[in-house]
Amino acid sequence: MVNTEQQFDSVVAICRSVFSKKAKDYGSAWRILRPVSITDQLFIKANRIRSLELKGVSKVDEGIENEFVALLNYSVMGIIQLERGFASEADLSADEAIALYDEKCKVAKSLMMNKNHDYDEAWRSMRVSSFTDLILQKLYRVKQIEDNMGKTIISEGIDANYLDIFNYSVFALIKLEFGD
Repeated sequence: MVNTEQQFDSVVAICRSVFSKKAKDYGSAWRILRPVSITDQLFIKANRIRSLELKGVSKVDEGIENEFVALLNYSVMGIIQLERGFASEADLSADEAIALYDEKCKVAKSLMMNKNHDYDEAWRSMRVSSFTDLILQKLYRVKQIEDNMGKTIISEGIDANYLDIFNYSVFALIKLEFGD
């Protein structure tokens, strides 16, 4: 029987390793990014995935798996930025950034487990390209919310969309790593 929780942990561990290594290389330079800049970075990554899916070939030696890892990691950064605000300088040690990362991953995992229960693992019958499209849709929604100065009438906020992007990225990575 498939164990979604173990697969989640496995792909998030890969993403965490990348985040951790970059935190040691670059520090927390990402802390200067305003949330709209993180949204734009997420958009660039998701758009590249879609482009590669449509073209079927990459001229840069990085496949879509790396881009889904980046989407997951940037979504965590986005959640942190929304919560803490952006900084005028790199203000977190690598250890502090990783601790925040772990905290946000726990929140995302809890949300995924709850939704996965309610939806009965419907994501397993989806295609990776559908996750790409859903992530792009979420990003267009986030951009609209940002243009509306963060205000919504009935919809979820930016943080909920970042969490969904995180979890769609996890699902895509599980399918790419473990297959159907």
